[in-house]
Amino acid sequence: MSVAQAEKQVITLRGSVSTVVEFFGYAVNTLLYQRGVYPPDCFTTVSKYKLQMLVTTDKGLKAYLGNVLQQLSEWLMKGMVQKLVLVISGDDGEVAERWQFDIDADTTASGQGAGSDETTQRGIQAIVKQVTATQTFLPLLPDSCTFDLLVYANSDADVPMSWELTDPKLVVNATNVKLRSFSTRVHKVDTTVTYRGD
Repeated sequence: MSVAQAEKQVITLRGSVSTVVEFFGYAVNTLLYQRGVYPPDCFTTVSKYKLQMLVTTDKGLKAYLGNVLQQLSEWLMKGMVQKLVLVISGDDGEVAERWQFDIDADTTASGQGAGSDETTQRGIQAIVKQVTATQTFLPLLPDSCTFDLLVYANSDADVPMSWELTDPKLVVNATNVKLRSFSTRVHKVDTTVTYRGD
């Protein structure tokens, strides 16, 4: 492989990682707002993906998400992440919903990959719209909820000291709904929501 090809792959990988991490940031914010985990007055509207998106104004939440997304970016650059999961639980600790984003990476992809930036953006738009539409069939959550972000990384990943290992936080009596996916030149992200089927 020539130096120019290697440099193009690094740029493509870096751009893909940036797109995926940015999507996760907006997806988590959207879910925390849509599912009422944080009150509406903790969010502000911004324009992204040709949509009106909500992002948190809560300083603690912004700092937490910033740290997670920075670590996610580092691990994605090294091809060490298989999935990111947002878990919503009631105060009793019982898992009510599990939003899973599976990541399939092709770090050997060249610049002539599967999708253009516009194709990627349309895929992300479709996921965001579908996440919003899930409000029509998802059961109501308990009045007070908490959330966890789980990152499934390779066993040899350097885990920050402030992070902890945990169980997969599965939903009991689960119903699964597969949502849309999107693809960059390097990463494909599949989305699934699992909720308690009572």
